[in-house]
Amino acid sequence: MSKPPDEAPAPSPLVRWQRDFLVAPLRQADDEARAYLASPAGRGVDRKTVAVLITAALVLTLHYYQCRPDDLLWVADLLRLFGLARAADGVRDWIVAIQVRAIDRWTFWALTGFVSYGVVPALAVRFVFRERLADYGLKLRGAFTDGWVYLVMLAVVGPLVWAASFSPHFQEVYPFYQHPAHTPLWPDFWRWELAYGLQFLGVEFFFRGFLVHGLRRRFGAYAIVVMVVPYCMIHFGKPLPETLASIVAGLVLGFMSLRTRSIVLGFAIHVTVALSMDFASMWQKGWL
Repeated sequence: MSKPPDEAPAPSPLVRWQRDFLVAPLRQADDEARAYLASPAGRGVDRKTVAVLITAALVLTLHYYQCRPDDLLWVADLLRLFGLARAADGVRDWIVAIQVRAIDRWTFWALTGFVSYGVVPALAVRFVFRERLADYGLKLRGAFTDGWVYLVMLAVVGPLVWAASFSPHFQEVYPFYQHPAHTPLWPDFWRWELAYGLQFLGVEFFFRGFLVHGLRRRFGAYAIVVMVVPYCMIHFGKPLPETLASIVAGLVLGFMSLRTRSIVLGFAIHVTVALSMDFASMWQKGWL
């Protein structure tokens, strides 16, 4: 009697983890993209992909050019052009008042970031695509799947933030709002951090939600890489290590958004790291 062939050895835990955790969601996204491209809807002009990319260009432009109070002086000029002199004077006075205090200027920057990164693409999702925000990662369901990944990220990033805080360049950049030394953090500093947090909600929704999930039916897993390019570029002007780290962070957070279909924990870790960077810089300066 012939000897039965030997069974293939069971894959090791590391191989199974790589297959189930890393490869499976990427392959699923690619399979969905191939199925879409093979369908009648995918053979013509992909209007949604065009709309997502044009909206992204508009969002990035809007944020770059309209994130400071004096960038809105054109509104007063436009009102005056239409004969609304009183309204124009009111807008101009409001802009001048905002520029007096640093806390007001930086709060304005953060809130306009939330509007450009968060509100504008959300309006496109709801009223142009007529889809749910939950389909773009704005949901709690599935958010805590593989939550350990975010804890590992914090464990890695925390010491790096502390090491970077010794750099003079780091201390020049952070915190953006230069809170007066040895003064109570309430209310101005925490008001700034609240607005800063809203800005990060917009950032996560735009990059890991709108771009990743808006492009994945066309590009599959490559939507993550497409997203990382502008995400890295918005860090230009910050310390070089932070800009380089944004590439890695963008890939990891993009992958986790693709895997969990949620941006909630990505937003949470972004806010946590930003807050730790502010406090680390303030500690080094002796402000605390």
